Amino acid sequence: MGLFRCLNTLGCAEFSLEEACALAARHGLGGVEVRALGGTTDVAGYLRARYGTPEDLAATLRDEWPGVPVVAFNTSMKLVGGNAADREQVLDIVPWAEALGVKWLRVFDGGKTAEDGELAHAAETLRWWREERAARGWATDWMIETHDSLWTAAAIRRLLTVVPDAAILWDAHHTWRKGGEDPLVTWRAIRASVVHVHVKDSVPEPSARHPFTYVRPGRGGFPAGALLAALRADGFAGPVSLEWERLWHPYLPPLDEALSEAARGWW
Repeated sequence: MGLFRCLNTLGCAEFSLEEACALAARHGLGGVEVRALGGTTDVAGYLRARYGTPEDLAATLRDEWPGVPVVAFNTSMKLVGGNAADREQVLDIVPWAEALGVKWLRVFDGGKTAEDGELAHAAETLRWWREERAARGWATDWMIETHDSLWTAAAIRRLLTVVPDAAILWDAHHTWRKGGEDPLVTWRAIRASVVHVHVKDSVPEPSARHPFTYVRPGRGGFPAGALLAALRADGFAGPVSLEWERLWHPYLPPLDEALSEAARGWW
């Protein structure tokens, strides 16, 4: 079984959505995960300025890129530590997600410990969202990225104890590099809740922002082959996205190059 692979626009933040779809199509990918467009992470503002209305955007993509869907909009919202402005940003992107039939909005875990106080805060934020979603009849929903505090299977499972039906965007690199955990161990523990996976590669040498450095796919230590084989064996149907963080790490080469390299046996 093949994996549903996609790209993340962090790697081509200067692109329009049409250009990102064209890049995905050129590399045989199934979709686009949107974090930035036109050089900004204010995606809703960018879409309003370029397309006017969600309906006009939907019509454009139907006409020009019917086979390359937007699989997620990635917000800056945090379950722990999010503020009113973050909530407004989430609400601002929802009409665009609804018009395109986008299933997931990414939110961060937030926090530092994934312990009781933070988990209660996370549950309260999720409760707010679910009340808003139900009241407005929205189809799009949240997936929670393992980013700030959910670095191990144990931490993720603590969250799932509080909110068992939470959908997880698993940043497999972070639980491996930051949590020190074998991705196969993490996957076996959380796979029932995972709806989307981020992959990337790195070496244990400090960079400007991290105690590690991102590198081209296959040039670091991330065990992509074993992980992706496990995803295939288990019939994972969600997107597997190359999160090429060039917007935050400009030392990285263009996403086009990274995708070409990843295609040579890495994923």
